[in-house]
Amino acid sequence: MAEPSKASGQYNSVMGSAKEAVGGAIETVTGSTQPSSWTTAGKEQHAKGETEIKAAEAKAYAEGLGDRVQGKIDSVVGAATGDRTKQAQGNIQHDKGQAQMNINA
Repeated sequence: MAEPSKASGQYNSVMGSAKEAVGGAIETVTGSTQPSSWTTAGKEQHAKGETEIKAAEAKAYAEGLGDRVQGKIDSVVGAATGDRTKQAQGNIQHDKGQAQMNINA
């Protein structure tokens, strides 16, 4: 199974919505009270896309949390040992992780 992707999820969400619209137009023209195959397929593809977007966001959030924790550890160790480079790198990694979490919250 492929990694979840926001881009792929957006594509499926938009394409699913488009198929739903086509299905709705077909139903209007034909006067059908049953959902067309376009409508059904569109709803399924849209839902798949939205699920993939959420999975990609959750994965990125977890990765940001990992960076944040590891950065904090490195920063504290660097401060305790007097290693300013390690401390600075830890602070940068911590901040990067925090930003990634904020984007995907």
